[in-house]
Amino acid sequence: MPLKQYQQKRNFERTPEPKGKLLKTGKNRFVVQEHWAAHHHFDFRLEAEGELKSWAIPKEVPEKKGVKRLAVQTENHPVDYLDFKGKIPRGFYGAGIVKIFDKGKYELKDKNKDRIIFKLKGKKLKGDYCLVKTRKNKQWLIFKL
Repeated sequence: MPLKQYQQKRNFERTPEPKGKLLKTGKNRFVVQEHWAAHHHFDFRLEAEGELKSWAIPKEVPEKKGVKRLAVQTENHPVDYLDFKGKIPRGFYGAGIVKIFDKGKYELKDKNKDRIIFKLKGKKLKGDYCLVKTRKNKQWLIFKL
């Protein structure tokens, strides 16, 4: 069931996060959310197949070539999460403040099970990027080409 893992981790009566559902728009949008949770990090999300494919990045998404960052794949999020910002209450999954760092559209250039190449067209993040899966489960690297 799509978004099952996302929905199982949340109590939508107590958190402001969208419950969401599959929403195939074909708009190829992305969002980077700065998240002050147990550990400050950035959530990078690409709209695809009616969901947001998601990675947690312990440091900012690199804006310069030659900088590689760890990106840990997380559960897919609903497309409604593109606009989410706010406070997730203490005691709930992801508790903390979420702000939108950047958002925009992306152009998919190439994709296979271990690599995604795309061009970001955001207000802050622009240019060609790559996500490459490492040998460790759910760990990827993100970098600017």
